[in-house]
Amino acid sequence: MSLMTNPSHPGDVLAELYLTPLGMSAITLAAKLGVPRTRIERLVKGQTAITVDTAMRLARFFSTTPEYWMNLQRAWDLARARETIDVSGIKPLEAA
Repeated sequence: MSLMTNPSHPGDVLAELYLTPLGMSAITLAAKLGVPRTRIERLVKGQTAITVDTAMRLARFFSTTPEYWMNLQRAWDLARARETIDVSGIKPLEAA
């Protein structure tokens, strides 16, 4: 599947592209970001979503952008929604 239909959870991206290469634990990152350790631990486990607050902190720390992190979350959320939300019964608005 393509990344558009099966994107990685933002926590997987955080772990695989940032934490593991740096040899950094979720607890260490949480301390550096000034957030509860459980926020990062749950994010890395895929148990929670990235919030705007977390996106801003990650962007500052890793020299990325908040949009980068929020777009990862948006892609994940939309992919999950496409699997569970049935919109087949909705008739599109017809152009006049």
